[in-house]
Amino acid sequence: MTTTQPSPGEANQRVEKTFFGHPSMLFNLFSVELWERFSFYGMQAILAYYMYFSVTEGGLGLDQGLALSLVGAYGGGVYLSTILTAWIADRLLGSERVLFYSAIVVMAGHIALAVLPGAVGLAVGLVLVAVGSGGVKAAAGSLVGSLYTREDTRRDAGFSIFYMGVNIGALVGPLLTGFLQTRIGFHWGFGAAAVGMALGLAVYISGRKNLPESSHHVANPLPRESRRKFALIALLALAVVMVAFVTGLVNPSNLANTMAVAAIIASVVYFVVLLTSKKVEGTERKRVTAFIPLYIASAAFFALFQQQFTFIAVYSEERLDRRILGWEMPASWVQSINPVFIIIFAVVFAAFWTKLGNRQPSTPLKFGIALVIIGLAYLVFIPLESLEMTPLLALVGILLLVTWAELFLSPIGLSVATKLAPVAFTTQMLALFYLSISLGTTLAGILAGFYTEGNEIQYFIALGGTSIVLGVALMAATPGIKKLMVGVK
Repeated sequence: MTTTQPSPGEANQRVEKTFFGHPSMLFNLFSVELWERFSFYGMQAILAYYMYFSVTEGGLGLDQGLALSLVGAYGGGVYLSTILTAWIADRLLGSERVLFYSAIVVMAGHIALAVLPGAVGLAVGLVLVAVGSGGVKAAAGSLVGSLYTREDTRRDAGFSIFYMGVNIGALVGPLLTGFLQTRIGFHWGFGAAAVGMALGLAVYISGRKNLPESSHHVANPLPRESRRKFALIALLALAVVMVAFVTGLVNPSNLANTMAVAAIIASVVYFVVLLTSKKVEGTERKRVTAFIPLYIASAAFFALFQQQFTFIAVYSEERLDRRILGWEMPASWVQSINPVFIIIFAVVFAAFWTKLGNRQPSTPLKFGIALVIIGLAYLVFIPLESLEMTPLLALVGILLLVTWAELFLSPIGLSVATKLAPVAFTTQMLALFYLSISLGTTLAGILAGFYTEGNEIQYFIALGGTSIVLGVALMAATPGIKKLMVGVK
């Protein structure tokens, strides 16, 4: 911590404590996000193994395909819950309280995974972590933004520091939980994730009082007379979900498919509302139309990218030579490779786009390039099939391609959604982008179930080839999409 004068754009001109020249509260939010991502990625790195490893190996002994589909459904659930918790923050509680309570829910979920036995602990833990992580994701970014005025030149750099916390947590989490899982068992790994979240919550609480007053306000409060109606709708929805599970209409084997269908239906409804609303004028309607191919591209991208936690997790455990100088690296540590590359190359890409300025590729072109690169990454697996075991460096190279693809698409997804959003429906456009990630993540689990011994090459050709075709088609359609974007690059 250092002491410096606030920027001229800040209302408060007194000397303040800062974190690398930024409001001191950025450190607290940085910490809670770091530890939340530590717990989230640490748990996710060993989740598939916990479900499909045999009971004698400390797992639940589920069918591998079912386990991978459940991992995908869980990941999709995180992004679906982001939409719900964002609404709660905007209409009921405010971002600050949503973050605080969500962090507690995340910690409770990891404790459930650590101490409750078998399927009960799995179900309770995953529901709590999914809802809690969605809440942290929805609220944390809003709180970071509240630390700066719109004119404050430190704003973008502050978000960059915050994003670094995400990747440090994603890097360290799998390393520690994977080490504990291989040495003393899965539940110790889940317990470590709970301790990490507790540390983040403690740091956040220590500075909670320093948040701006605006962070405690509810942006668009739900009228008191409407609360009973929404409470009844929520109770009815919960009852429908419970009946669906109790009757077996929705069960573990079809949960991922059900969530994918739900995400598609919700997305279609959102697009119809946006395109038919009288509050949306002609130019805005064109921009919403331009977002449709970007939505499809995002869902397709994340269907491949999120297989780091499904197919690649299995591949790392079964086909990867993880021996380094006689020592065998835990398979879960592979999940830390992508965050390392993100930390290295995020700055490189940001500097490159800044240098290009107005000459940088348009958003549709970047999305198309991302699909082509990640498709090529899957095709690189094909020549490796002739080897008995895949060299670790070969998978590192594949994940490098995956990271480059991510940097062409993921950082700008939310940005382009807000740029193309009609004035009256900014939140709904953000919800659509999150729905594309939810759909893609759920598909990552479903698709991974088709990867079996004997069909590896067909699997890689189908996924990699489809992604490349979609990417090339999107690049070819870029001039038309840019016209519909009406001035938005």
